[in-house]
Amino acid sequence: MLIDCHTHLWRQSEHLSDEFLADANRMREEPIDIDVTPDKHWQAMEPVDRCIVFGFRAAHSGIDVPDELIAGYANAHPEKVVGFMSIDPTRDNVEEEIERRMAMGLRGIKVGPIYQNFRPMHEHAQPMWRKAEKLGLPFTVHQGTTFTRVSPLKYANPIQLEDVALAYPEVRMVIAHLGHPWELETIVLIRKQPNIYADLSALWYRPWQLYNSLRLAYEYGVTHKLFFGTDFPVASVEDSINGLREIPALARRANLPEIPEELVEGIIYRDTLSLLGLH
Repeated sequence: MLIDCHTHLWRQSEHLSDEFLADANRMREEPIDIDVTPDKHWQAMEPVDRCIVFGFRAAHSGIDVPDELIAGYANAHPEKVVGFMSIDPTRDNVEEEIERRMAMGLRGIKVGPIYQNFRPMHEHAQPMWRKAEKLGLPFTVHQGTTFTRVSPLKYANPIQLEDVALAYPEVRMVIAHLGHPWELETIVLIRKQPNIYADLSALWYRPWQLYNSLRLAYEYGVTHKLFFGTDFPVASVEDSINGLREIPALARRANLPEIPEELVEGIIYRDTLSLLGLH
């Protein structure tokens, strides 16, 4: 089964601030177009069997996607789309908002401490982790760097999630983008903590970084905890799969330590939803 565990749905002009877009454009040679309508998302997900979709609510960094948009889209395609809510522990009545969004049909939580400006174990975040553990809701956590100027790197290192895992051991988390650029920290963390995983979204276009990350994961014996994801609209399903499949050939051409092809195929076709308790 092909599952994309990391996709976005938002309207660029409505849900992303001018400051956010300016910072994003500063990283590119041409202005970005990351506008995603439900129809555009549906067409992009045609190659996959299932996908997880979220918006995001991070007022500190200029992102405000209403979860009603995500729920409406996911509920229209329950055979394929799993919708995640976004909780901002710096602003929300966490327990009340989680219950309200669950009633809308959303089945997991997207957070990003760097974007939302909170320390993962801050007192305002405790009710979120506690409630999610009680209800069995998995997380996608953007625990890595980003391009937005106002987003504090001091909250970004994946190692900060270890305290969360120790305090709330039943909470299942997926660290987005392998926690880049702290891939090694992510790898040693997912080796230690049984309910923490990582996705490989938006890494295929950094092949040297991806090769080293896969090789480290292979050497540490944690490739079974890596998930396929795209970060659509940043990357497509086709490009992400092709980029992953190119890594073993890259290693052979450069006479580097191998990345077994079956390892890559195992990541691409992993049953992510079952591991997250979403089947």
